[in-house]
Amino acid sequence: MPSDDKKQTIFDILRFALITLIIVIPVRAYVAQPFIVSGVSMVPTFENGEYLIIDEMSYHFRSPKRGEVVVFRYPKDPSKFYIKRVIGLPGESLNISSAGINIQSADGKNIKLDEPYIADGTIYSYETVTLGENEYFVMGDNRNSSSDSRIWGPVADKLIKGRVGLRLFPIKTAEVLPGDFSTNNNQ
Repeated sequence: MPSDDKKQTIFDILRFALITLIIVIPVRAYVAQPFIVSGVSMVPTFENGEYLIIDEMSYHFRSPKRGEVVVFRYPKDPSKFYIKRVIGLPGESLNISSAGINIQSADGKNIKLDEPYIADGTIYSYETVTLGENEYFVMGDNRNSSSDSRIWGPVADKLIKGRVGLRLFPIKTAEVLPGDFSTNNNQ
């Protein structure tokens, strides 16, 4: 009889492992994924070492919005992941200067970007960028210490994995949609 109990225990463990794999793998691959911030390009919004959960589902139903913080595959080396804020949307023209960022939307509307998440003393060099049909212009919140679209160009929509859905650690800063300013920036 003890051997039957042992067989049942092994069967239960294998069944539990299989059910776990059936649930975890699709969730991890298509719904949500953990991400640890590495570097200072998003300070003060995200600090080095913070643990985030990336919402990979939303962009299956809609496009990224200006002001959202996204995780994407680095265009120059798709094996690496970066975290930045969406500044420019497909079809827009951006004028970046010491006065800030001005955008001409695809429908001709002029937008002066309001960016409460960046620190005073940000230095910009003059640049004009026109985005293609499936391109996004992304920048770090710590503009003076960020490698972003100003250096390596726009990010293709197919490289965007998802938006930051949760900040889990450190516990004292845990929140849903941390750093999301998509409603403040004239879509």
